[in-house]
Amino acid sequence: MKITDIFALLEGNVAPVALSDEFCRTYGAYDNSGIIADCGGKVTGVLFCLDLSRAAVERARTLGYNLIVTHHPAIYSPIKNLSAENFSPTAALTRCLQSGISVISMHLNFDAAPRGIDYYLMRGLGGEKEEGLFNALSSGGYGRVYNVGEESFEKFCARAAAEFSAVRCRFYDSGRTVKKVASFCGAGADEESIAFAISRGADTFVSADIKHHHIAALKEAGLNIIEFTHYASEIYGFARIYASVRQLLNVPSELFSDGGLM
Repeated sequence: MKITDIFALLEGNVAPVALSDEFCRTYGAYDNSGIIADCGGKVTGVLFCLDLSRAAVERARTLGYNLIVTHHPAIYSPIKNLSAENFSPTAALTRCLQSGISVISMHLNFDAAPRGIDYYLMRGLGGEKEEGLFNALSSGGYGRVYNVGEESFEKFCARAAAEFSAVRCRFYDSGRTVKKVASFCGAGADEESIAFAISRGADTFVSADIKHHHIAALKEAGLNIIEFTHYASEIYGFARIYASVRQLLNVPSELFSDGGLM
């Protein structure tokens, strides 16, 4: 298989990059999903990881794999140069190129796929089907509100932390029983998503990287809050996407996870 074959498989079985393009057109977002670096040749193995980190590149090299599939784009903002020096933002990508390792990044399309990262966040929290989508697309979408089995916020938090292996999460208890949840994978908290959660009658808001003034606004509105790390909110769904395609790859593969970011 070549990198284009792997890319076509991911587009066909998870979500095409066209879904990311639709998201950006419709909601004024920005993304850079697709084939980021193509070093040519046949694929010897694929490492799946959330971020293109030095540790992920070293793991691919150790395994003899020459393709890495990331969630977060290996190139997001425009870059002017490449450097392998430690602490350079392009160090991991430069090491990939030095080692002949190609890179595919699947970002907003994997977030918003019908069975994407945001969908699996809902499922992990106990939701079966959303009753509303914050950013609806022609297929799938981002940001969900849904009913869950009624339980105390304390029990809901304990169950959620265990399910997502989340060790660095924060909880804000408004005193309400959990019945309806609004969740947004990654950094999904802003004025619009908060208004969406409130208008849909959510009693609990779940996301990551929540700013202080948004926490204050949610507390003022009387919502419970769970703040995962960005990593914990997304590796859960990314791992399930990997599990759904691994048998289709026809080459060795592995999921790389960084427990230090959970």
